[in-house]
Amino acid sequence: MMTDLYPSRIGGQATITDRKDPVLHGEWDKLQQGRLTESQLKSYQQSGYLLLENLFSEPEVDKMLDELKVIWRDRADDKSPEVVREPSGKVIRSVFDIHRNNPLFEKVSQDPRVREAAEQVLGSDVYIHQSRINFKPGFVGKEFYWHSDFETWHVEDGMPRMRAVSFSILLDDNMPYNGSLMLIPGSQNYFVSCVGETPENHFQTSLRKQELGVPDNNSMRKLVEMSRIDMPVGKRGSVLMFECNTMHGSASNISPFPRRNVFMVFNSINNQLVEPFSGRNRRPEFIANRTPSIATPYV
Repeated sequence: MMTDLYPSRIGGQATITDRKDPVLHGEWDKLQQGRLTESQLKSYQQSGYLLLENLFSEPEVDKMLDELKVIWRDRADDKSPEVVREPSGKVIRSVFDIHRNNPLFEKVSQDPRVREAAEQVLGSDVYIHQSRINFKPGFVGKEFYWHSDFETWHVEDGMPRMRAVSFSILLDDNMPYNGSLMLIPGSQNYFVSCVGETPENHFQTSLRKQELGVPDNNSMRKLVEMSRIDMPVGKRGSVLMFECNTMHGSASNISPFPRRNVFMVFNSINNQLVEPFSGRNRRPEFIANRTPSIATPYV
């Protein structure tokens, strides 16, 4: 059995430990040969996130929004497990696995503007670990509480190491008042273990509202005291990429303006999932892809 380098949810007390993996993978000379500039790489390494402004054009964003409207309409009453509702049980919160179920978003997942940036920071071929649309409509879109994605993917999916990166494609202007993402720069360098044993089929409730696998208040306070909270707001068409262990969350959207984002997670082909470190059953494939496919080789 593989050694658990990042134990969590196994004791009654939370801990903060140093990460055991680099943020940028590979030799610096090779890292600089990719799409991201030296200053962008250093900013990502230091902060754990990077805002790529105006990466997609207005026509490209309009095309994706048109597709979102079709999905919103056609799946309004869909009882499929990949369609996740807000805690109220009515409004769509997220639709998962869009890179495999929608031709347009399959194409987006292969777009070199994001895929090559993922290959660059991960230093290898990559595959989609998870994809989804987060709708967060005005007035009713609820919060995503503070969490490290890696903690969940490690414990519940069996992701061995911190070698994944997320891309959030902004399809609406992300503003301070419509539930934009908040991140703690530098938090990617620490692993926060969480308290509480993972129940079977935890995803059935956690995707609607996560209450287990979230940091305790004291750990959050320490992280913020060591750093700060950033809210990298941006115009639609921008892309926020952030390291898998960066602590992040977002408040409810009580504004009239939606905050619709397309979310793609790239994992290194050298970091494929093993059995969940929780000892529980695997989560479904639509949440944690175990059949990776590679579009183009990393050179």
